[in-house]
Amino acid sequence: MKEDKSVHWSRQKEQASSYWHLKFTLILFRFLPVIILRIIAIPIGFFYFLFSKKGRTESRRFLTRAAPFIDNADKAKKCRSPLGPLRHIVSFSLTLVEKLETWGGKYPFKKIHFQDDDIGELKERLENGKGAFVITSHLGNTELLRGLVSFDKTGVSRKVPVTAIIDMKVSKHFSRMLKELNLQSSLDIIGADEIGIHTAAILEEKLAGGEIVTIAGDRTSANNNEKSLLIPFLGEEALFSPGNFYLAALMNAPVFIIFALRRGELSIKSEYNMHVHKCSLPFANSKKERLLQTSELARSFAMFLETYCKQEPFQWYNFFDFWSKEVQT
Repeated sequence: MKEDKSVHWSRQKEQASSYWHLKFTLILFRFLPVIILRIIAIPIGFFYFLFSKKGRTESRRFLTRAAPFIDNADKAKKCRSPLGPLRHIVSFSLTLVEKLETWGGKYPFKKIHFQDDDIGELKERLENGKGAFVITSHLGNTELLRGLVSFDKTGVSRKVPVTAIIDMKVSKHFSRMLKELNLQSSLDIIGADEIGIHTAAILEEKLAGGEIVTIAGDRTSANNNEKSLLIPFLGEEALFSPGNFYLAALMNAPVFIIFALRRGELSIKSEYNMHVHKCSLPFANSKKERLLQTSELARSFAMFLETYCKQEPFQWYNFFDFWSKEVQT
């Protein structure tokens, strides 16, 4: 059977479909208890599983690749199961509800379980009015930190503005809906294609002013002129965008890699473990040194991403062939 040809993720439609489908979900969110929405998310995920061949194919591709690297025998068996993609897609459906819950100001801070890692240093930095550059991923709930910050639920006494760098061509509907959910949000969105010398200077000012700047590290650029980094990831080299990490290295602020993972991929209790890792970057005296920092930062990110993908494979919501070397053609 002929394998589906991979296309670059930025040329695919949003997983959540059109704005009006999202609008309908938003209406349900405003009138129904969150617990009911979580229950409804399960049959919605099943419906998507039945009618989205691409979703099933890409989920199966990833789970099959991840299974040999998972130490937990029961979880590895679930990845190999014919129903693995269903579990994966329903988990994604539950996460969408939790994103709405976060941006609607209904997610309780007590359900976030911090680890014995670098969270203390991040909170202390924010408490002292200093900013931080945060690299996130599509593993777990990428909106959890940004949403909690917007509602002053981080445990930090001051309001911390957030600037998120995202690809507006793909995520514009979801971003528009988030704005409708939280009109008072301190979230500022900058399109990834807008990044240049001028915007880099603006971002540095924001960080100097005590803000958070976030970007996802597990998406490659749609710019064919950008030479991606080939980094080992789950047994094979995968493409990682150097631009994301070069921007982080360019900023005069510490870089933190953050993952928010649900306790159980199908749990409707919706409790999360948040993992925070600081990447120390010494001052770069030259462009050559900064390029070396870029490569080191990308490899550190890939290492952490692999570690947590092994722990929670059903929570990585990149539904495209991440390992295809043709995705940028």
